[in-house]
Amino acid sequence: MQRVLIFILLTICGLYAYSQNYGTVSGRIVDRETGAPLMGAGIVYDQGRGTVSDADGNFHLQLLEGRYTIAVQFLGFRNVTRTVNIKAGESIVWNVVLEQEVTQIDQVIISAGRAEQRIGESVVSVSVIKPRALSAGHINHPTELLNRTPGIEVLDGQASIRGGSGFAYGAGSRVMALLDGMPMIAPDAGNIRWDALPMENISQIEIIKGASSVLYGSSALNGVIHFRSADATPVGVTTFFAETGFYNAPRQRNWLWWDSPRIFASYSFSHLKRYNNTDIGVGLFMLNDPGYRKRNDELMGRVNLRLRHHNPHISGLSYGLNTNAIFNNKIDFLLWEDANTGALIHDLSTVTRLNARLLYLDPFVSFKPDTRQSHDLRARVQLLSNYFPGGQQVGSDVNAVFAEYQYWRELNSIFNLNTGISQQSSFIRSDFYGNHQSFNLAGFVQVDANPLERLQLVAGIRLEHNSLNNESDPAILLLRGGANYRLTPNTFLRASFGQGYRHPSIAEKYAATTLGAVRIFPNPGINPEKGWNAEVGLRRGILTDRLDGLIDLSLFYTQNRDMIEFLFGHHFDPISNSFGLGFQANNTENSRVYGAELEFRLLTRVGGINYSLNGGYIFVFPTEFNPQTLQNTGIYLKYRRKHTARLNLSASYRKLELTFNIIARSRILNIDDVFINPATHEAILPGFLNYWEQNNRGHILSDVSIAYHFDHKYSISLAIKNLTNEEYMGRPGDIQPPRHFSLRVSGRL
Repeated sequence: MQRVLIFILLTICGLYAYSQNYGTVSGRIVDRETGAPLMGAGIVYDQGRGTVSDADGNFHLQLLEGRYTIAVQFLGFRNVTRTVNIKAGESIVWNVVLEQEVTQIDQVIISAGRAEQRIGESVVSVSVIKPRALSAGHINHPTELLNRTPGIEVLDGQASIRGGSGFAYGAGSRVMALLDGMPMIAPDAGNIRWDALPMENISQIEIIKGASSVLYGSSALNGVIHFRSADATPVGVTTFFAETGFYNAPRQRNWLWWDSPRIFASYSFSHLKRYNNTDIGVGLFMLNDPGYRKRNDELMGRVNLRLRHHNPHISGLSYGLNTNAIFNNKIDFLLWEDANTGALIHDLSTVTRLNARLLYLDPFVSFKPDTRQSHDLRARVQLLSNYFPGGQQVGSDVNAVFAEYQYWRELNSIFNLNTGISQQSSFIRSDFYGNHQSFNLAGFVQVDANPLERLQLVAGIRLEHNSLNNESDPAILLLRGGANYRLTPNTFLRASFGQGYRHPSIAEKYAATTLGAVRIFPNPGINPEKGWNAEVGLRRGILTDRLDGLIDLSLFYTQNRDMIEFLFGHHFDPISNSFGLGFQANNTENSRVYGAELEFRLLTRVGGINYSLNGGYIFVFPTEFNPQTLQNTGIYLKYRRKHTARLNLSASYRKLELTFNIIARSRILNIDDVFINPATHEAILPGFLNYWEQNNRGHILSDVSIAYHFDHKYSISLAIKNLTNEEYMGRPGDIQPPRHFSLRVSGRL
């Protein structure tokens, strides 16, 4: 018993003496603009050790006597450091006010030149979308978000930037989509795999407007949409939401075909954190949408895992594996029954249920030995299976391997070098397209120069070789160039020129099938599309005590030859060795698109309310031209509009946030003749001609959402999309959703 008492006494004395060697640093971390506490800010000292702020922004550190440099870090804000001398028993109070890290004009992008740069210094037009737009608008699909962005429209999954594309029935894309530098174009149909883009953990989306084939190859003829994932931090971020909603009745009540509510639901989860030297990111997403159209439902699930290990022994070396798996069970809408009562009913003869399975395995190695150079090696193994359980012979299996090496180096104070080489091999087995194998090999070199303090120059070249079924196309040589001149500290004048091209997809060359009244003929002889783009622009940053923003004005011109369009007519079928009526891809269009675009983003605070205002307007003149005379023909390009305007206003006060979005589009200028020709229009879309003549007048759409944030962790929000229940159409026969409501519960841990 005596030994026990002595032990307890010595322990108490030791703890007391030990505590006397300690001091404390405590305080509260808040946002300078809003005054709101910042939960999850990292307070770091001594090689990464530290703590995080709680829900009220408070933190507490207990430190041994000594001298420390303490850093406060929070994503999107400037780091703050302080050196303190800790004395035994001393308590230091340090309240920290963090400022936003960058202004709108200082945002960092990588897509425009495949290397980090300020958005103001880019030689081409760039739009940046932050993930806040996803949560504020209850947006789960990338195309919905892009349709709210100035200069972009997505028609039934096919993206067009500044009127550069129309609608090609799901085959081919003139816009390249990237996820962390990796192409998201399907090797068979050549379309963008929107469902494979993990929106759960996106840091920002960068949109390059104009031909970008020199840097990104085929499919970047019209521009690039780059989805960039967020990086892990030692603090760690976990987010989730659960959402449910329903579709309102359409404006035309005779279109209403359902008796019970059409209820949809979605769920999302994301976790991102650095554990010692390893970054781990996990994302999950589920969607169950019965659809507002009969026989047009979707059940989709996606899971992604991102692993990156930072080598502790070799500075600047990291490597890892990104995995993305998707399953999708759906029926895509093709044709309506009729315009009177069946516009929201899928014509039974064209109903095809698709079971799709997709797996991406993306290993990578990155080595940055110092600030003057970097090596990046990326690869992808893609496995895709499209299965139609209804017995339709239109399925496909695709195996593809992609690899790319990129090297960047600062040569001296004036010149930077950016170069790389890539290859892709695809193996396709399909009853729809036939069996094919393709190979692509390309290399690019770009030089960035800063000969004067205010002047940035860019010049690049690309050489690309493509072969299909062991038959090689001629090698393609492409050029780009541009200049950016800083007129004032926040005003930049730019000009650029870039060539582009696009190889036809397997679907455009070899698709052969019959869906109801629609017959599709193959055309193995079509040629690649080629063109060029030029623009001049002025970007002005605005920075005052209360206002942060930018205004961007650009004039652009695009000219393309041998554009591929699906034409209805009397075509030859090489499979049956006969002629018939239907659609076939052909090089028929020589296009010119020119116009002007205005884009703006403004942030301010008035009377305790934070406002965010962004939007833009674009005027497009899309016309065909005669390649012999080089004169405009007066025929408008199909599926384009002249005018589009967008405006988004967000206001937040304490725990409340209100968002209002409005889009105004003019009428579609031209469509395929088969839909309006008296001899053919009733055979494909009954009642369409009369409906088109009465309703192709443009439209105005508005969405509104309101959110209540609980203690900076949890929130609940209500969104109403298509607030006025506007009736409008995308491509022919594709009536867009009526007014619908959704309720979402979100959390951030």
